[in-house]
Amino acid sequence: MKLRIFAALAALITALSSASAEELTIRFGHPGIGLDNKQYSYGDATSYARARELIEKEFASDKDIKVEWTFFRGAGPALNESVAAKQLDFFLLGDLPAIVGRSRGLEHRFLFATSRHEPIYLAVPANSDIKSIDDVKGKKVALFKGTNLQLATDHVLSTHGLTEKDVRFINLDTNAAVPALTSGNVDAVFGGPEYLALAKKGIVKIVYTTKGDDRTLGRNTSYLVTTAFEQAHPDITQRVVTTFVKAAAFASDPANKDEVFDGWALSGFPKDAFEADIEGDTLANRLNPLIDDFVVARYKDQVTRAKTYGLIKGDVDVDAWLEPKYLQQALKELKLENYWSSYTANGEIAKPGDLDKKQTN
Repeated sequence: MKLRIFAALAALITALSSASAEELTIRFGHPGIGLDNKQYSYGDATSYARARELIEKEFASDKDIKVEWTFFRGAGPALNESVAAKQLDFFLLGDLPAIVGRSRGLEHRFLFATSRHEPIYLAVPANSDIKSIDDVKGKKVALFKGTNLQLATDHVLSTHGLTEKDVRFINLDTNAAVPALTSGNVDAVFGGPEYLALAKKGIVKIVYTTKGDDRTLGRNTSYLVTTAFEQAHPDITQRVVTTFVKAAAFASDPANKDEVFDGWALSGFPKDAFEADIEGDTLANRLNPLIDDFVVARYKDQVTRAKTYGLIKGDVDVDAWLEPKYLQQALKELKLENYWSSYTANGEIAKPGDLDKKQTN
């Protein structure tokens, strides 16, 4: 009798151990955080998916799968540290930190673009005599270095005949840059739409934006998966990508703009800042997930710039980094092959709906 009881207990323990071993937590990372430490962000379809728990809903019937999100106040550099410690599976990154991580041996694959043409704004105090980007020469300017804003700002400067040496850059994240700007400790700051709400209140002035400037200016981000996770779970990787692409299509529809902005507003940033940021543009253009010639050219250009500025050693093979098959399958499954326009390397619209031929090879 006792032997049967012990045998049953052993079988139960074995079964429980086996079930536990099969449990999987999909760990998502985002290089930013909402106001007051809110675990939400804005500006791309994956942030909207997070706001409406679309990934959680996709895996709701998979009782052995859990979803975990981590938002990093230290942006891309902090997220890279977490990837290096094998604490994340999927994550959004701007081009520079993604390139830096790749150059240092982090093994991940480029799944799809998350934002392109993301504007850069030059904000100054309301009483500043700075009237254009040319006036920042010799000024003390805040910039969050190590993020995709750094090289994108360098590109802006070079387009306008300036270099990083012409400006006295102070490395500050957004949370530190805002009080530094409003208190006069810095003369200006390069940043994103977070400064538009301050401008509307008359606290700062926006004296320059990349919107309407050279097509190759602005910031670009992408979604990545660790090579280990992708190889171990290609089916789950496909479901994640398909869910995000579906969210991008929803967000790209003008009829859904208010709903998307409501989701982004969970970050604590006001909807009117998103409205001002997208003015003159469309969410379909901004959130286009295609890995087209424009995206590839931007990343190759950033690799060159990163090497020039000594931010990376060696080279990063962008073509070998790309893994477009999950995007291609998602587009096919969702019947979105012709939904977004493909762009040439210099930012002109190519044949609508066509993907770069490299993606189908």
